[in-house]
Amino acid sequence: MLDLIEKTRDGIPLSREDIDRLVRGVVDNTWPDYQLAAWLMAVVLRGLTDQETFWLTGAMADMSRPRPALGDVDKHSTGGVGDKTTLILAPLVASLGLRMAKMSGRGLGHTGGTLDKLESIPGFRVTLDLPAIQRQVDAIGVAVVAQSDELAPADRRLYALRDVTGTVNHPALIASSIMSKKLAAGTPNLVLDVKVGSGAFMTRLEDAERLARLMVDIGRYYGRRITAVMTTMQQPLGWAIGNAVEVNEAVAVLKGEGPPDLREEAVRLAAELLHLAKGVPLAEGAKEAEAALASGRAWDRFLEWVTWQGGDPKAVEQGLPLAPVTRVWRAETSVSVAALDTRAIGEVALQLGAGRHRLEDAVNPAVGLHCYLKIGHTYEPGEVMSVVYAMTEDAAERALSTLSHAVMFGEPTSVPPLVLGRISTEE
Repeated sequence: MLDLIEKTRDGIPLSREDIDRLVRGVVDNTWPDYQLAAWLMAVVLRGLTDQETFWLTGAMADMSRPRPALGDVDKHSTGGVGDKTTLILAPLVASLGLRMAKMSGRGLGHTGGTLDKLESIPGFRVTLDLPAIQRQVDAIGVAVVAQSDELAPADRRLYALRDVTGTVNHPALIASSIMSKKLAAGTPNLVLDVKVGSGAFMTRLEDAERLARLMVDIGRYYGRRITAVMTTMQQPLGWAIGNAVEVNEAVAVLKGEGPPDLREEAVRLAAELLHLAKGVPLAEGAKEAEAALASGRAWDRFLEWVTWQGGDPKAVEQGLPLAPVTRVWRAETSVSVAALDTRAIGEVALQLGAGRHRLEDAVNPAVGLHCYLKIGHTYEPGEVMSVVYAMTEDAAERALSTLSHAVMFGEPTSVPPLVLGRISTEE
C-alpha cells in the first residue's frame, strides 16, 4: 500500500494490477484506514488519469463478476435542494414500458435523500434483497431501494473515509463512486442529472461539465449508454423541501398538478431514457411522458409501487401529514427576486430536522417548507412567498429568519434555464 501511496503522491500512474490490488485490499480490510486516507488525499492533490479512473471504477464494480441487469434504465442525481425527481420519474418510465431498478441514498447536509422521502410513507420498505428487487421489477417495472452490500462494497468503505478526511469533492473520486454502483447493477441505460449552482456540490458549470463528461466516458468505456443532463440548482427544484412535503408535491405532479419546473425535469429525463433504451427521438419521448402523466398511468403505477414495497397507498392519496406549527411569509410590498442562496434554503429544512449532519442522525419526516420564491418572479403585497412547517414556535421563527437572509430582492440579471447542457455516449 505504501508503494501505491507514493506513486500517486509523485504523479506516477497506477497500473491496472496496482488498482486491482488497491481495491481488493479495501474490500478485505488488508489496508488500514490511515493508509487509505493518505492515498485519497494524494488523489485530491495530484489527481488520477482518465485511464486510472476507468480501471478504479471497474475494479470497485467488480466487473470480473458481471451480474444480470436488474432493469432496463437507471437514473442518478448528484443532489440538490427540493430534488424529488425520482419519485415521479421511476413510476413514469415504468408506465412507458421501461423497467427501473434504482439504488438510492439518504440525505446528508443541505441535500435531501430519496430513501428519507420514501420512508415518510407509512410502512414503506427500502431494504430488499436482490431476488425480491428482481421479482418486483419484473412485475411492475419499478423498485427503488437502499444500496445493497452485494453491489460495489469497496465504495461503502472509501466513501465513509472520504466523508471524514476532506476528500469528497474530487472528480475522479466522485465519478468512480457513482459509476461503480451503476456498473455493478448492470443496467445498460443511465441518465445522470448533474446539478449546478448554489444548492449543488458543483457550483460552477465548467466543473459540472468536467464531472459529467468523465462519468459518460466511464460508461462508454464499459459499453453502457449514458446521457448526462446539467440542470440548474440556482433555485430549489419545485416548491417543497423536506420529506413528506416533497412526497405530496411529487404526487401532485403525477396527478397533473404541481410546479412546472419539476414536471419539466421529470419529462425531460424520461425522454432521455426513452431515447437511450428505445431510440425514441427526444421530442417524441417528451410527448409520450406528458401523455402518461395526463392519462393517470404514471399515478396508477406509483400506487402499485408503494403497495409492493409495503407502503400505505391511502395515506399517499390523502396527503402525508405535516408538522403542526405553520408560519406563512407574505410579501409586504411589491418585490422581485434577483437571486437565491439555494444552499441556505436547504439548510432551513436541515435546521427544522428534515435532514442530517451525520448519517446516523434521525430525520423528522413531517417538517419542511414550501418555498415559492423563484428568480425573476414579482410578488405583490400579501402574496405567499414561503410556508414553514415546524414542531415548535421557536423553530418556525428561526427558520423564517434564516430563510429571509437567503433571498436577494431586486431585478435579476438573468433567469437561469432549467437545462444548462447535455453530454451523451450517443453523440
